[in-house]
Amino acid sequence: MSLFLSSYENRLDTKGRISVPASFRASVANERFAGVVLYRSFTNNCIEGLSMSRMEQLAMATDKIGVFDSKLDDLSAMLFADARPLTFDVTGRIVIPTDLLKHAGITDVAVFVGRGNSFQIWNPEAFKKVQAQSLNNLRSMRPNLVIS
Repeated sequence: MSLFLSSYENRLDTKGRISVPASFRASVANERFAGVVLYRSFTNNCIEGLSMSRMEQLAMATDKIGVFDSKLDDLSAMLFADARPLTFDVTGRIVIPTDLLKHAGITDVAVFVGRGNSFQIWNPEAFKKVQAQSLNNLRSMRPNLVIS
């Protein structure tokens, strides 16, 4: 599995299409599904994006939740019922559904933000604020990652 790295700002065209960054497309190039899966973030006002194989991993992880657990109902409604598999056109563009754009406050420009195994799509100004807050949080926490 390849990683989604860096941030890229792209403009929606008049037909609502937007280019997925070339490096993000390369990250899913070897997938069976030639595209990405998008859904509304339930933690931020942005759009979550990932490969179909990563979505399948999330589905397997939800299998560990009890079948009648109310958390599974909520999670399934947000992860699976809301998910949109979008294929790339010949130039690497997708059309992000209007309700997802509205959720993220995106009108004409969006920023694709790499998050390792996934990515997010933000309104550029909203992302700048969140990124600044994240930097402040990290400076105060000074996290330590253990690499094995």
